[in-house]
Amino acid sequence: MYTYYIGIGSNLGDREGYLAFAVSELTNTDGVRSVSHSSWMETPPWGPVEQGPFLNGILKVPATLEPLAMLDTILHIERLAGRQREIHWGPRTLDLDIVWIEDEQGHPVRVKETTLVVPHPYFWERRFVLEPLQEVYPTFTYEGVSISSRIEELRLLEA
Repeated sequence: MYTYYIGIGSNLGDREGYLAFAVSELTNTDGVRSVSHSSWMETPPWGPVEQGPFLNGILKVPATLEPLAMLDTILHIERLAGRQREIHWGPRTLDLDIVWIEDEQGHPVRVKETTLVVPHPYFWERRFVLEPLQEVYPTFTYEGVSISSRIEELRLLEA
């Protein structure tokens, strides 16, 4: 059993509808015990491509699926939502990223595969990931730093 923390976002079409679609699809996936999520936050896009704002959040997903099987599952859900990977960091109907995984004892699970790296390589640099993560996991710490301290550091850097 694992607990997955999955970043979710959309900046095309019915953004909230795409997020709800992903939650529904995950909820109905074999091996997924439940899906809960943060509130949705509107945030500016990340990266060099001119595009509209995102609706972002974090999903908390306890599941028996192994990490690569979960990756296959979320990639399939993205495709069902019409996700096209034409422009790196470009606009998308649905974006799902495994940010963090813990085992049954609450220990971090690290993955370093060609197709999946966990923890997500950029999660600690992005408030649009950390703020909703804090909502669903307020006691989260990474490398000895609390999530609330890291969010405040990022706010000061952005000021």
